Amino acid sequence: MTVAGRVWAAPSTDARLLVVFLRGAYDAANVLVPIASDFYYSSRPTLGIARPDAGNPNAALSLGAEWGLHPALRDSILPLWAKREIAFVPFAGTSDDLTRSHFETQDTIELGQSVGGSRDYRSGFMSRLATELARARPIAFTDQLPLIFRGKSQMPNIGLNSVGKPGVDDRQAQLIQKMYAQSDLAAAVSEGFKIRDDVYRSISEEMTAANRGAVSPRGFELSARRIGRLMREQFNLGFVDVGGWDTHVNQGAASGYLADRLGELGRALAGYSEEIGPAGWRDTVVVVISEFGRTFRENGNHGTDHGHGSVYWVMGGGINGGRIAGEQVRIDQAHLFQDRDYPVLTDYRALFAGLFQRIYGLDGASLQRIFAGVHPAELGLV
Repeated sequence: MTVAGRVWAAPSTDARLLVVFLRGAYDAANVLVPIASDFYYSSRPTLGIARPDAGNPNAALSLGAEWGLHPALRDSILPLWAKREIAFVPFAGTSDDLTRSHFETQDTIELGQSVGGSRDYRSGFMSRLATELARARPIAFTDQLPLIFRGKSQMPNIGLNSVGKPGVDDRQAQLIQKMYAQSDLAAAVSEGFKIRDDVYRSISEEMTAANRGAVSPRGFELSARRIGRLMREQFNLGFVDVGGWDTHVNQGAASGYLADRLGELGRALAGYSEEIGPAGWRDTVVVVISEFGRTFRENGNHGTDHGHGSVYWVMGGGINGGRIAGEQVRIDQAHLFQDRDYPVLTDYRALFAGLFQRIYGLDGASLQRIFAGVHPAELGLV
């Protein structure tokens, strides 16, 4: 099969695949912004990203009449869009997992097995893919072997250095409190640190659990070039998870918490594409996924809650990009799932099966061994 002037070979191909899992469920509606939808702006009075405006640096970046891109991705992802090296697939996710549970849905995706049947936790879908490939050289860039790579064969994994210490740690807080111990501000300073710690614990407890030990976006930014070198020189099947996407409180819009994380993610992915080099990038596919999307309407804490449909990213030098792929519906209240979330119109297994068919030339029997009972989606991505 010839794509972008080159040949994707049979199952022995050396094509590279990297799956990036955003643990915590990122807010897809503020990344791929439905700029044509008045309902979007009425649903997000404080979180909405403004419609494209050349004079407004906080406005969405135009991807056409219907969609825009978060401005934090201006210097990293937008150039890839211009080169047609990234496509977005909205309304993607798990068609049969409706739990909105971080843990259950992460497991569902990593296993790649139907929800209705019995689950085999010793068989992740990337492990099954590696079994079908003649020259697979897999690696997980995680502290522990993830569920997605569990299987009959031993898979290597390597942890990424986590970064991002609190601005004032416990030792520094104690020193500050001692400085004010004899002043009128002593009680206020002490109470201030206590409230800070209590609030941090209450907000971050769920996010920490949802991350499941995944590297932070900042950590991914620092490590992405190292991953690129390893994928260029030694491995052709990789997985990395990135935490920090559970934004129930003070999510922010064009700036703020989510914007900062997106900036780090975008720079990481752009750095990866540069480090792997032009030749390697032409033979690379990167798929960015998350366990589910978030509620379409913002909540009372200026954040978003657990949702359903998400937006997947597919990147690479040979991608048929610069477009929004897959089935789509009008962004209005009538088309929300259960009157709260994006629906799922492209199942994650069908999307991956379609990619595996095109990238590796896998036949129907091989695809069924990876995703039983799934018909591959032909989205024209490669």
